[in-house]
Amino acid sequence: MRSIRALRQALFCIVAGLSLLAAATAANAQTWPTRVVKVISPFTAGNAGDTVARIVFDQVGQQLGQAFIIENKPGAGGTLAADFVAKSDPDGYTLLLSSASLSSQVVFHKALPYDAIRDFTPVSLLGIQPTVLVAAPADNFKTLADLIAAAKAKPGALTFASAGIGSASHMAAERFRVAAKIDIRHIPFRGAEGLAEVMAGRIDFYNVPVAPAVPLLNAGKVTVLAVSTAKRAKLLPDVPTMAESGYPDAAYVFWGGVAAPAKTPRAIIDKLHGEIQKALAVASVQDKLAKLGVEQEPLTVDQFARFVSDDLAGTLKLAKDAHLEPTD
Repeated sequence: MRSIRALRQALFCIVAGLSLLAAATAANAQTWPTRVVKVISPFTAGNAGDTVARIVFDQVGQQLGQAFIIENKPGAGGTLAADFVAKSDPDGYTLLLSSASLSSQVVFHKALPYDAIRDFTPVSLLGIQPTVLVAAPADNFKTLADLIAAAKAKPGALTFASAGIGSASHMAAERFRVAAKIDIRHIPFRGAEGLAEVMAGRIDFYNVPVAPAVPLLNAGKVTVLAVSTAKRAKLLPDVPTMAESGYPDAAYVFWGGVAAPAKTPRAIIDKLHGEIQKALAVASVQDKLAKLGVEQEPLTVDQFARFVSDDLAGTLKLAKDAHLEPTD
């Protein structure tokens, strides 16, 4: 009898403790944030993804009456920033500016100090940035079909540039290469140097974010052949998509979002998600993002979590089909 009584008392204490913990967590979520929130960016200051975060979190900070500071930790393809956040306290005060690079880094590293899925809680999608395939005017390609025909006529002769291994420009081109079944050579550069090589006619094509492609197209410095996303880009409504050009499997989405360390209370996740969605609905924010070529795709917290998981699965499949190997 004593053992049963003792067990009941122990269970009562456990239940009471859990109830108190739940109450405390809910109270913390209601008052959060009470101090500065750091958003860790894997990009350099001035990068398009970094600029998007500053626009959105400036508005979020105004809504909540608390500062959201963008802290840049570039390097190692974004893994430095991701590792820092993965090891931070799950209290809502350290967030990650996440992106499609979370998936690509899984492909190009034999081992990472974090798990791209288990160590993070997806919070909200900030938007997607379509890329467009631009070709050298000297090649005289009028359509995507022209480029593919040239590639098949001389396997291994055509080249494409990227902003580096694992970058959006690289992954978009690899998806196109596999879908079109063409043999082309990858020439990685640092940053946007490859775009200058395309304009000079020394490289055949490059996948560039839609916003910087517009003035180059208008100036006749590049030929825009196709948009990487499934839907036409708002800034280039007359340019066909990869799907419309006959290659639906070549669609590629570079996305930007926000993640928190795993085990961050759901109440904080939901509150932050709501504030981000509210910020994205502000007309001035929408105008600034539109000028950057960022397009909205509203997702709930759970939908965004599935989106991130599906993105990783799709990237792993691409790596297998394209025979992409780790670089370290």
